[in-house]
Amino acid sequence: MRDDTAASRLGLTSQRLPLPAAVDRTRIVWSYAITVGLYHLVALLAVLPWFFSWTGLVLGALGIFVFGSLGINLGYHRLLTHRGLVCPKWLEHGFAILGICCMQDTPARWVAVHRRHHQFSDRQDDPHTPLVNFLWGHVGWMLVENRDLARLGIYDRYAKDILRDPFYRRLERSFLYPTIIIGSWATFFLLGAAIGLILGDEPPEAVQLGASVLLWGVFVRTVAVWHITWLVNSAAHLWGRRPYDTGDDSRNNWVVALLSNGEGWHNNHHIDPRSAAHGRTKWQIDGVFACIRALEALGLATDVVRPNPNLPVRPAAESRKR
Repeated sequence: MRDDTAASRLGLTSQRLPLPAAVDRTRIVWSYAITVGLYHLVALLAVLPWFFSWTGLVLGALGIFVFGSLGINLGYHRLLTHRGLVCPKWLEHGFAILGICCMQDTPARWVAVHRRHHQFSDRQDDPHTPLVNFLWGHVGWMLVENRDLARLGIYDRYAKDILRDPFYRRLERSFLYPTIIIGSWATFFLLGAAIGLILGDEPPEAVQLGASVLLWGVFVRTVAVWHITWLVNSAAHLWGRRPYDTGDDSRNNWVVALLSNGEGWHNNHHIDPRSAAHGRTKWQIDGVFACIRALEALGLATDVVRPNPNLPVRPAAESRKR
């Protein structure tokens, strides 16, 4: 159960929270609902033998790391949202483009929503607390209108620093965002077809390989990255240990941490959000921070924020609750 002192301080109880006051559950955000639905439906084609190839499967698995861990977890989250490190602009924009290919909205939008989440974590104004219910925290919050997340208002409050960069402003005001998405589809299809032709396939077989690579490398991979990201919002606020009293229900969930290359050490993150490292012990594997350290060694990352070593740890018995 929730720590009573923290709950009292936040005006919360262990009961479920109501939806954010600005949510209108009768108004569906069709752009999100249709996108989420179509991607899942297309990804289901992977069960058909015609779409299977080892090339597509391998590229899809690698894509979870390249686009999910590097694009979302390193680029959108630790670099842009929390400024846990500094990279050259060309590399920062490269990570942002990888994140865009995950169809989790523009960098400014992602950053703004996440910063609001930290401000109101597990209170009613949190955009995606699973204390409403698991499905709401996992995906439901995106599918209905929330006036507090209107782009102009939330950008002005939470993402001014992001939109000072012309590249991120252009993503909001032009067709660059959908161009990158469609370009990624074309790239995967043409890559697969080219591999087939190089290996001596006839054109129909090359097209089949291209379709397989597109399906696995884009649609299956995107759906997988979505659910890994959403599990950080949902499962990592419901199940796991709380070694730090963060005043919310953030948890260290080792399953989510393994799936996400370190994002599941979520209680660690909420107590020290600017730290570029989410794992705080040797056994808390944090693949994203390993990549950051490699970039630092190469001179491609500077001002890397390390964990604060002076944070008070809760008693072990309390950290295991729920």
